[in-house]
Amino acid sequence: MEIKVLLCNCKGLCDSFKDSDMNKLPFEVESDLDVKYTVLSPQLCGQGGNAILEEAMKTAKPDSYLLVGACAPKAQEKLFKKIIRATGFNEKHFVPVDIRGTDNTGILDRLREAVEGILKQTEVSPNPAA
Repeated sequence: MEIKVLLCNCKGLCDSFKDSDMNKLPFEVESDLDVKYTVLSPQLCGQGGNAILEEAMKTAKPDSYLLVGACAPKAQEKLFKKIIRATGFNEKHFVPVDIRGTDNTGILDRLREAVEGILKQTEVSPNPAA
């Protein structure tokens, strides 16, 4: 099982990220959490961000998870629904996390909680198609 982390900072213009340091965050995530890699996009819902997300989904193994740190989870589900369907990615393996309104420590805590949730879920249901 692998977890890929995709981060978005809403073009760096959103006040919700004023306390976070996006230059350091990808390194901190990879240093603190057991993930395959971390990618930061200035706008995951934009053309380039969608291409990154699509590539991550297309190259995912059946037991891969995508942990997406960005805006509200419901907004992410709506924004990325087409890509999930078009790539055939298991929507249960798409894990949106709201990383707004905190600093790097808070973001790491939220991502860590999501990783722990994925690990618990795989212990209960080891079937990658679940």
